[in-house]
Amino acid sequence: MSSETAARAWARMRSLVLDQHDRRRKVCDALGMSFIKVKALYRVAERPMTMRELTETLNTDRPYTTLVVDDLVRRELAVREPHPDDRRSRVVTLTPAGREAAALALRILGEPPGAVLALPPADLAALDRILARLTSS
Repeated sequence: MSSETAARAWARMRSLVLDQHDRRRKVCDALGMSFIKVKALYRVAERPMTMRELTETLNTDRPYTTLVVDDLVRRELAVREPHPDDRRSRVVTLTPAGREAAALALRILGEPPGAVLALPPADLAALDRILARLTSS
């Protein structure tokens, strides 16, 4: 019974986030780029990263990360500079326009759907506690 209930709860969470309120499409439309580029933007907004670190963070291969960063550089959202301590390595940093785009992306992705906003305060607090416990492990 509990595994059935867990599967049902998981399916509902997945549906809520990915099907009913998929912010990825909205953010891609707003920025005019694929979600992997959006993801690269907001990851590099956290801190400048080497190409290797970005490849690991995006879970892509090196050639694909290069294509992603090349596009961000072409759009003047990022720059790629030599690493200060390792001249074989490059560091990706956002431009001011890139920081603005990353901030917009995070605002869109962080916007709770109406169904969540409409929950009674006690239900919302319970949901928050449960999700905090699930994401802390």
